[in-house]
Amino acid sequence: MNKLFLLGTIKRLSIRVALVAVVGCCTVTEIKAQANTGDSKGLKDYYQPYFPVGVAVAPQNLTGNDANFILQHFNSVTPENAMKMGPIHPREDLYSWKDADSIVNFAQKHGLRVRGHNLCWHEQTPNWLFTDSTGKQVTKEVLLRRLKDHITTVVNRYKGKIYAWDVVNEAIDDDNTKFLRNSLWYQICGEDFIVKAFEYAHAADPNAILFYNDYNTERPEKMERVYRLMKKLVDAKVPVNAVGLQAHWSVYEPTAAELRNTIKKFASLGLKVQITELDISIYPWEKNRRSLRPGEKGEYTPELEQKQTAKYKEVFSIFREQKKVLTGVTFWNLSDRSTWLDEYPVAGRKNFPLLFDTNLQPKKVYDEVINFKK
Repeated sequence: MNKLFLLGTIKRLSIRVALVAVVGCCTVTEIKAQANTGDSKGLKDYYQPYFPVGVAVAPQNLTGNDANFILQHFNSVTPENAMKMGPIHPREDLYSWKDADSIVNFAQKHGLRVRGHNLCWHEQTPNWLFTDSTGKQVTKEVLLRRLKDHITTVVNRYKGKIYAWDVVNEAIDDDNTKFLRNSLWYQICGEDFIVKAFEYAHAADPNAILFYNDYNTERPEKMERVYRLMKKLVDAKVPVNAVGLQAHWSVYEPTAAELRNTIKKFASLGLKVQITELDISIYPWEKNRRSLRPGEKGEYTPELEQKQTAKYKEVFSIFREQKKVLTGVTFWNLSDRSTWLDEYPVAGRKNFPLLFDTNLQPKKVYDEVINFKK
Protein backbone atom coordinates (compact mmCIF):
# COMPACT_ATOMS: atom_id res chain seq x y z
CA MET A 1 0.00 0.00 0.00
CA ASN A 2 1.23 3.46 -0.86
CA LYS A 3 2.76 4.99 2.27
CA LEU A 4 1.31 8.46 1.60
CA PHE A 5 -2.18 6.95 1.06
CA LEU A 6 -1.87 5.06 4.34
CA LEU A 7 -0.85 8.17 6.26
CA GLY A 8 -3.75 10.14 4.74
CA THR A 9 -6.23 7.43 5.70
CA ILE A 10 -4.98 7.34 9.28
CA LYS A 11 -5.25 11.15 9.50
CA ARG A 12 -8.84 11.14 8.20
CA LEU A 13 -9.81 8.39 10.64
CA SER A 14 -8.28 10.36 13.51
CA ILE A 15 -10.30 13.42 12.57
CA ARG A 16 -13.49 11.35 12.38
CA VAL A 17 -12.85 9.81 15.79
CA ALA A 18 -12.25 13.26 17.26
CA LEU A 19 -15.45 14.58 15.72
CA VAL A 20 -17.47 11.64 16.98
CA ALA A 21 -16.07 12.21 20.47
CA VAL A 22 -17.03 15.88 20.34
CA VAL A 23 -20.48 15.34 18.84
CA GLY A 24 -21.13 12.66 21.42
CA CYS A 25 -21.16 15.31 24.16
CA CYS A 26 -22.26 18.41 22.27
CA THR A 27 -24.77 19.37 19.61
CA VAL A 28 -23.70 20.92 16.33
CA THR A 29 -25.20 24.23 17.52
CA GLU A 30 -23.09 24.13 20.66
CA ILE A 31 -19.92 23.40 18.67
CA LYS A 32 -20.75 26.36 16.42
CA ALA A 33 -21.38 28.59 19.43
CA GLN A 34 -18.04 27.61 20.96
CA ALA A 35 -16.28 28.25 17.66
CA ASN A 36 -17.85 31.71 17.37
CA THR A 37 -16.71 32.71 20.85
CA GLY A 38 -13.26 31.26 20.26
CA ASP A 39 -13.56 28.61 22.97
CA SER A 40 -15.96 27.16 25.49
CA LYS A 41 -15.53 30.06 27.91
CA GLY A 42 -18.59 32.12 28.68
CA LEU A 43 -19.42 35.44 30.28
CA LYS A 44 -19.15 33.96 33.76
CA ASP A 45 -15.55 32.92 33.10
CA TYR A 46 -14.40 36.30 31.83
CA TYR A 47 -16.02 37.98 34.83
CA GLN A 48 -15.04 35.43 37.46
CA PRO A 49 -12.62 37.90 39.13
CA TYR A 50 -15.35 40.54 39.32
CA PHE A 51 -18.87 39.27 40.05
CA PRO A 52 -21.34 36.48 39.19
CA VAL A 53 -23.16 36.84 35.88
CA GLY A 54 -26.77 35.68 35.82
CA VAL A 55 -29.77 35.41 33.55
CA ALA A 56 -33.55 35.37 33.92
CA VAL A 57 -35.00 32.00 32.93
CA ALA A 58 -38.27 30.15 32.43
CA PRO A 59 -38.81 26.38 32.80
CA GLN A 60 -38.64 25.90 29.02
CA ASN A 61 -35.04 27.15 29.08
CA LEU A 62 -33.86 24.25 31.25
CA THR A 63 -33.38 21.61 28.54
CA GLY A 64 -31.59 21.26 25.21
CA ASN A 65 -29.54 24.05 23.68
CA ASP A 66 -30.89 26.67 26.07
CA ALA A 67 -29.72 24.70 29.09
CA ASN A 68 -26.24 24.20 27.65
CA PHE A 69 -26.12 27.88 26.72
CA ILE A 70 -27.01 28.86 30.31
CA LEU A 71 -24.33 26.60 31.73
CA GLN A 72 -21.69 27.99 29.36
CA HIS A 73 -22.32 31.66 30.04
CA PHE A 74 -23.92 32.09 33.47
CA ASN A 75 -23.40 31.03 37.08
CA SER A 76 -26.59 32.54 38.47
CA VAL A 77 -30.26 32.34 37.50
CA THR A 78 -33.39 34.34 38.33
CA PRO A 79 -36.90 32.98 37.70
CA GLU A 80 -38.36 35.51 35.28
CA ASN A 81 -41.97 34.92 36.34
CA ALA A 82 -42.24 31.61 38.21
CA MET A 83 -41.86 33.08 41.72
CA LYS A 84 -44.01 36.16 41.34
CA MET A 85 -47.14 36.18 43.50
CA GLY A 86 -49.65 35.49 40.74
CA PRO A 87 -47.97 32.41 39.24
CA ILE A 88 -46.81 30.86 42.52
CA HIS A 89 -49.80 31.68 44.76
CA PRO A 90 -52.88 32.07 42.52
CA ARG A 91 -55.37 31.32 45.30
CA GLU A 92 -55.18 31.69 49.05
CA ASP A 93 -55.37 27.93 49.50
CA LEU A 94 -53.15 27.02 46.55
CA TYR A 95 -49.43 27.27 45.83
CA SER A 96 -48.15 26.25 42.41
CA TRP A 97 -44.57 25.09 42.94
CA LYS A 98 -43.83 23.20 39.72
CA ASP A 99 -42.16 25.93 37.67
CA ALA A 100 -40.25 27.51 40.55
CA ASP A 101 -39.08 24.09 41.77
CA SER A 102 -37.82 23.15 38.31
CA ILE A 103 -35.61 26.25 38.18
CA VAL A 104 -34.25 25.78 41.70
CA ASN A 105 -33.61 22.08 41.08
CA PHE A 106 -31.76 22.87 37.84
CA ALA A 107 -29.61 25.39 39.70
CA GLN A 108 -28.89 22.95 42.53
CA LYS A 109 -27.93 20.21 40.09
CA HIS A 110 -25.47 22.44 38.24
CA GLY A 111 -24.11 24.53 41.11
CA LEU A 112 -25.72 27.82 40.09
CA ARG A 113 -26.73 30.61 42.45
CA VAL A 114 -30.41 31.62 42.54
CA ARG A 115 -31.93 35.08 43.03
CA GLY A 116 -35.55 34.94 44.19
CA HIS A 117 -37.82 37.32 42.28
CA ASN A 118 -40.02 38.65 43.84
CA LEU A 119 -41.95 38.66 47.12
CA CYS A 120 -44.04 41.86 46.96
CA TRP A 121 -45.03 43.79 43.83
CA HIS A 122 -47.99 45.80 42.60
CA GLU A 123 -48.20 43.81 39.34
CA GLN A 124 -48.81 40.09 38.76
CA THR A 125 -50.49 40.02 42.17
CA PRO A 126 -53.71 38.01 42.50
CA ASN A 127 -56.84 39.92 43.49
CA TRP A 128 -57.65 37.56 46.37
CA LEU A 129 -54.92 39.20 48.44
CA PHE A 130 -56.78 42.49 48.56
CA THR A 131 -60.43 41.37 48.86
CA ASP A 132 -62.60 39.23 51.11
CA SER A 133 -65.21 36.64 50.07
CA THR A 134 -67.73 39.38 49.27
CA GLY A 135 -65.31 41.35 47.09
CA LYS A 136 -64.83 44.04 49.72
CA GLN A 137 -61.33 45.43 50.27
CA VAL A 138 -59.61 43.83 53.26
CA THR A 139 -58.18 45.65 56.26
CA LYS A 140 -54.54 46.44 56.80
CA GLU A 141 -54.28 43.67 59.41
CA VAL A 142 -55.67 41.04 57.03
CA LEU A 143 -53.46 42.11 54.13
CA LEU A 144 -50.30 42.10 56.26
CA ARG A 145 -51.19 38.66 57.61
CA ARG A 146 -51.61 37.36 54.07
CA LEU A 147 -48.31 38.96 53.05
CA LYS A 148 -46.58 37.34 56.02
CA ASP A 149 -48.05 33.92 55.23
CA HIS A 150 -46.99 34.22 51.59
CA ILE A 151 -43.43 35.38 52.28
CA THR A 152 -42.89 32.89 55.09
CA THR A 153 -44.13 29.94 53.03
CA VAL A 154 -42.18 30.79 49.87
CA VAL A 155 -38.91 31.76 51.55
CA ASN A 156 -38.98 28.74 53.87
CA ARG A 157 -39.47 26.37 50.93
CA TYR A 158 -36.26 27.57 49.29
CA LYS A 159 -34.25 28.39 52.40
CA GLY A 160 -30.60 27.55 51.83
CA LYS A 161 -31.14 27.27 48.07
CA ILE A 162 -31.83 30.92 47.26
CA TYR A 163 -29.10 33.31 48.38
CA ALA A 164 -30.94 36.59 47.67
CA TRP A 165 -34.49 37.87 47.32
CA ASP A 166 -36.03 40.87 45.60
CA VAL A 167 -38.31 41.54 48.54
CA VAL A 168 -40.10 44.72 47.45
CA ASN A 169 -40.30 45.59 43.78
CA GLU A 170 -40.96 49.04 42.26
CA ALA A 171 -42.57 50.85 45.20
CA ILE A 172 -41.47 54.33 44.03
CA ASP A 173 -43.95 56.25 41.87
CA ASP A 174 -43.15 57.13 38.25
CA ASP A 175 -44.40 60.68 38.87
CA ASN A 176 -41.45 62.76 40.03
CA THR A 177 -43.74 64.90 42.21
CA LYS A 178 -44.79 61.87 44.26
CA PHE A 179 -42.95 59.50 46.55
CA LEU A 180 -44.47 56.03 46.87
CA ARG A 181 -46.59 54.41 44.17
CA ASN A 182 -50.32 54.53 44.95
CA SER A 183 -50.71 50.75 44.73
CA LEU A 184 -53.27 48.71 46.65
CA TRP A 185 -50.45 47.77 49.00
CA TYR A 186 -49.95 51.45 49.80
CA GLN A 187 -53.65 52.33 49.84
CA ILE A 188 -54.38 49.65 52.44
CA CYS A 189 -51.16 49.54 54.48
CA GLY A 190 -49.35 52.83 53.90
CA GLU A 191 -45.55 52.56 54.01
CA ASP A 192 -45.74 49.72 56.54
CA PHE A 193 -46.04 47.03 53.87
CA ILE A 194 -42.44 47.74 52.81
CA VAL A 195 -41.05 47.47 56.33
CA LYS A 196 -43.08 44.36 57.11
CA ALA A 197 -42.10 42.60 53.88
CA PHE A 198 -38.41 42.89 54.78
CA GLU A 199 -39.05 41.82 58.36
CA TYR A 200 -41.04 38.77 57.27
CA ALA A 201 -38.37 37.75 54.73
CA HIS A 202 -35.55 38.16 57.24
CA ALA A 203 -37.42 36.12 59.87
CA ALA A 204 -37.96 33.31 57.36
CA ASP A 205 -34.30 33.22 56.23
CA PRO A 206 -31.87 35.35 58.26
CA ASN A 207 -29.02 34.44 55.89
CA ALA A 208 -30.66 35.62 52.68
CA ILE A 209 -29.55 38.93 51.14
CA LEU A 210 -32.62 41.15 50.89
CA PHE A 211 -33.03 43.64 48.02
CA TYR A 212 -35.19 46.58 47.18
CA ASN A 213 -35.50 46.43 43.36
CA ASP A 214 -36.54 49.21 40.94
CA TYR A 215 -36.09 50.69 37.45
CA ASN A 216 -34.92 54.11 36.22
CA THR A 217 -32.83 54.35 39.38
CA GLU A 218 -30.14 56.23 37.43
CA ARG A 219 -32.41 59.15 36.58
CA PRO A 220 -31.47 61.76 39.21
CA GLU A 221 -35.02 62.60 40.29
CA LYS A 222 -35.97 58.94 40.83
CA MET A 223 -32.61 58.01 42.31
CA GLU A 224 -33.10 60.63 45.01
CA ARG A 225 -36.52 59.21 45.92
CA VAL A 226 -35.20 55.64 46.03
CA TYR A 227 -32.30 56.88 48.15
CA ARG A 228 -34.77 58.61 50.47
CA LEU A 229 -36.66 55.34 50.95
CA MET A 230 -33.51 53.30 51.50
CA LYS A 231 -32.07 55.78 54.00
CA LYS A 232 -35.35 55.70 55.89
CA LEU A 233 -35.24 51.90 56.05
CA VAL A 234 -31.56 51.77 57.01
CA ASP A 235 -31.99 54.40 59.74
CA ALA A 236 -34.93 52.41 61.13
CA LYS A 237 -32.74 49.27 61.12
CA VAL A 238 -35.09 47.45 58.75
CA PRO A 239 -33.27 44.32 57.47
CA VAL A 240 -32.60 45.52 53.92
CA ASN A 241 -29.14 44.66 52.60
CA ALA A 242 -28.96 45.81 49.01
CA VAL A 243 -30.45 47.73 46.11
CA GLY A 244 -31.23 46.16 42.76
CA LEU A 245 -30.81 48.41 39.74
CA GLN A 246 -33.05 46.77 37.16
CA ALA A 247 -31.06 48.31 34.31
CA HIS A 248 -33.77 48.25 31.66
CA TRP A 249 -31.75 50.82 29.78
CA SER A 250 -31.49 52.03 26.19
CA VAL A 251 -28.71 53.05 23.85
CA TYR A 252 -29.54 56.64 24.89
CA GLU A 253 -29.37 56.35 28.69
CA PRO A 254 -28.08 56.36 31.37
CA THR A 255 -24.95 58.45 31.11
CA ALA A 256 -21.75 57.18 32.67
CA ALA A 257 -21.93 59.91 35.31
CA GLU A 258 -25.51 59.00 36.25
CA LEU A 259 -24.63 55.32 36.63
CA ARG A 260 -21.53 55.97 38.72
CA ASN A 261 -23.38 58.43 40.92
CA THR A 262 -26.24 56.00 41.52
CA ILE A 263 -23.97 53.15 42.57
CA LYS A 264 -21.91 55.37 44.86
CA LYS A 265 -25.02 56.97 46.37
CA PHE A 266 -26.50 53.66 47.53
CA ALA A 267 -23.10 52.34 48.60
CA SER A 268 -22.81 55.35 50.91
CA LEU A 269 -25.63 53.81 52.96
CA GLY A 270 -23.61 50.64 53.46
CA LEU A 271 -25.75 48.76 50.94
CA LYS A 272 -24.56 46.40 48.24
CA VAL A 273 -25.71 46.96 44.68
CA GLN A 274 -26.62 44.54 41.90
CA ILE A 275 -27.63 44.95 38.29
CA THR A 276 -30.69 42.73 38.40
CA GLU A 277 -32.51 42.87 35.03
CA LEU A 278 -30.07 44.09 32.40
CA ASP A 279 -30.99 44.73 28.79
CA ILE A 280 -30.18 47.67 26.53
CA SER A 281 -33.00 48.53 24.14
CA ILE A 282 -32.18 49.97 20.73
CA TYR A 283 -35.08 52.39 21.20
CA PRO A 284 -35.63 55.29 23.60
CA TRP A 285 -37.15 54.18 26.92
CA GLU A 286 -40.94 54.09 27.00
CA LYS A 287 -43.51 52.65 29.40
CA ASN A 288 -46.95 53.48 27.99
CA ARG A 289 -48.22 50.98 25.46
CA ARG A 290 -48.84 52.23 21.92
CA SER A 291 -49.16 51.09 18.30
CA LEU A 292 -46.45 51.14 15.65
CA ARG A 293 -45.97 54.51 14.02
CA PRO A 294 -45.67 54.89 10.23
CA GLY A 295 -42.20 53.83 9.09
CA GLU A 296 -41.34 52.22 12.44
CA LYS A 297 -40.04 48.78 11.48
CA GLY A 298 -37.98 47.53 14.39
CA GLU A 299 -34.72 46.90 12.55
CA TYR A 300 -31.28 46.26 14.04
CA THR A 301 -29.43 48.69 11.82
CA PRO A 302 -25.62 49.09 11.74
CA GLU A 303 -26.02 52.50 13.37
CA LEU A 304 -28.07 51.09 16.26
CA GLU A 305 -25.68 48.17 16.60
CA GLN A 306 -22.82 50.66 16.98
CA LYS A 307 -24.74 52.65 19.61
CA GLN A 308 -25.62 49.50 21.56
CA THR A 309 -22.06 48.21 21.41
CA ALA A 310 -20.73 51.52 22.75
CA LYS A 311 -23.29 51.59 25.58
CA TYR A 312 -22.60 48.00 26.67
CA LYS A 313 -18.85 48.66 26.57
CA GLU A 314 -19.32 51.77 28.72
CA VAL A 315 -21.54 50.20 31.38
CA PHE A 316 -19.44 47.06 31.75
CA SER A 317 -16.35 49.19 32.19
CA ILE A 318 -18.16 50.91 35.07
CA PHE A 319 -19.32 47.57 36.47
CA ARG A 320 -15.72 46.34 36.63
CA GLU A 321 -14.60 49.63 38.15
CA GLN A 322 -17.25 49.27 40.90
CA LYS A 323 -16.56 45.58 41.67
CA LYS A 324 -16.13 46.22 45.42
CA VAL A 325 -19.72 47.43 45.62
CA LEU A 326 -21.35 45.61 42.71
CA THR A 327 -22.07 42.00 43.71
CA GLY A 328 -23.69 40.67 40.55
CA VAL A 329 -25.00 41.36 37.05
CA THR A 330 -28.08 39.57 35.72
CA PHE A 331 -29.36 39.76 32.14
CA TRP A 332 -33.12 39.75 31.58
CA ASN A 333 -33.59 36.88 29.08
CA LEU A 334 -31.09 34.75 27.20
CA SER A 335 -30.97 36.29 23.75
CA ASP A 336 -32.69 38.44 21.12
CA ARG A 337 -34.68 35.37 20.07
CA SER A 338 -37.19 36.08 22.82
CA THR A 339 -37.21 39.11 25.11
CA TRP A 340 -39.92 40.78 27.16
CA LEU A 341 -39.19 43.94 25.14
CA ASP A 342 -40.60 42.33 22.00
CA GLU A 343 -44.03 43.92 21.56
CA TYR A 344 -43.47 46.07 24.69
CA PRO A 345 -44.45 48.78 24.90
CA VAL A 346 -45.00 48.95 21.14
CA ALA A 347 -47.20 46.24 19.64
CA GLY A 348 -45.62 44.57 16.60
CA ARG A 349 -42.10 45.89 17.23
CA LYS A 350 -39.11 43.57 17.62
CA ASN A 351 -36.28 44.56 19.95
CA PHE A 352 -32.64 43.42 20.07
CA PRO A 353 -31.46 44.27 23.59
CA LEU A 354 -29.06 41.46 24.52
CA LEU A 355 -25.56 40.15 23.77
CA PHE A 356 -26.71 37.16 21.73
CA ASP A 357 -28.75 37.08 18.54
CA THR A 358 -31.89 35.12 17.66
CA ASN A 359 -29.78 31.98 17.09
CA LEU A 360 -27.97 32.25 20.45
CA GLN A 361 -24.86 33.43 18.63
CA PRO A 362 -22.71 36.23 20.11
CA LYS A 363 -23.21 39.64 18.54
CA LYS A 364 -20.39 42.13 17.94
CA VAL A 365 -21.27 43.73 21.26
CA TYR A 366 -20.30 40.50 23.03
CA ASP A 367 -16.67 40.97 22.02
CA GLU A 368 -16.61 44.45 23.55
CA VAL A 369 -17.95 43.07 26.84
CA ILE A 370 -15.40 40.22 27.16
CA ASN A 371 -12.31 41.86 25.65
CA PHE A 372 -10.90 44.14 28.30
CA LYS A 373 -7.69 44.64 30.21
CA LYS A 374 -7.78 43.07 33.65
